[in-house]
Amino acid sequence: MSRTAISRRSAAAVSIGFVAALILGGCSSSSAAETGSLGSGIGSGVTTSSSALTSDNAAVSAASALLAQIPIKGRAPKTGYDRALFGTAWTDDVDVEFGHNGCDTRNDILARDLTALTYKDGNRCTVQTGTLEDQYTNTTIAFTRGQDTSSAVQIDHVVALSDAWQKGAQQLDTQTRTNLANDPRNLRAVDGPANQQKSDSDASSWLPPNRGYRCQYVAAQVEVKAAYRLWVTQAEHDTIAGILQDCTGTAPVQPATSPPLVTSKPIVTSAPAAAVTAPFKNCAAAKAAGAAPVRIGDPGYGAHLDGDGDGVACEK
Repeated sequence: MSRTAISRRSAAAVSIGFVAALILGGCSSSSAAETGSLGSGIGSGVTTSSSALTSDNAAVSAASALLAQIPIKGRAPKTGYDRALFGTAWTDDVDVEFGHNGCDTRNDILARDLTALTYKDGNRCTVQTGTLEDQYTNTTIAFTRGQDTSSAVQIDHVVALSDAWQKGAQQLDTQTRTNLANDPRNLRAVDGPANQQKSDSDASSWLPPNRGYRCQYVAAQVEVKAAYRLWVTQAEHDTIAGILQDCTGTAPVQPATSPPLVTSKPIVTSAPAAAVTAPFKNCAAAKAAGAAPVRIGDPGYGAHLDGDGDGVACEK
């Protein structure tokens, strides 16, 4: 059986199990996403199995019930946010599905989401070509690895890392944030321009153009935010609840009012970096500015920085 087939079968099985657990358990406060302490990895209170909720009514209903457990708070300041606080980009050193399998996370997600795969020079990890049936735009995209072509398919964080930082991830330890950044439940291979348009928006300010996928999209955000004990804003909650209600035809459950779990460690912040208006001269300059890794679409990105043409420069 191919690596892709195994990944898809595993994802489907986990999704069914997740939904069944929510329904049978009545979404109680002792669910897997809420037990344990805020440590790193398995046993930390963060569930580690992958796959987003599916589009059937039972799954979306489960997401609606789970949304009621997510606290509603205001957005915290973005001060101090840095991509490096979520670990090395696409690291394999994580305690979530596909972690420690010898392949970087970006290629794991390409292998999971694309079909008709070929690999670079027989390499078992590096996806060279494939076809994406993009869920965000409902279009078919041919992927070919290269400096001028890789950006056609990008890996989206369903819950953007900047959004996560402002809604509770500041209080997580580094390993847990690294897990969040590489958790397959929070990652989708998608149309590059759509991903750039989304940027770090939450559901209240951006939704996939493909309306037929919005139920699954917001359900996945709920799953991730509950698993990592992040919160939502009022506008975000109301948008998600409205979409889920349209999907199921049932009124959303009354939301939670208790504040999220906090740690005793103070949050260390830093002054915001100077604005970047042109590509960095080299990776040393990008790292000195605290901007590495630099992604395609960022003002500091340049093809001369991206040796492997994967859309992420200065990642090492």
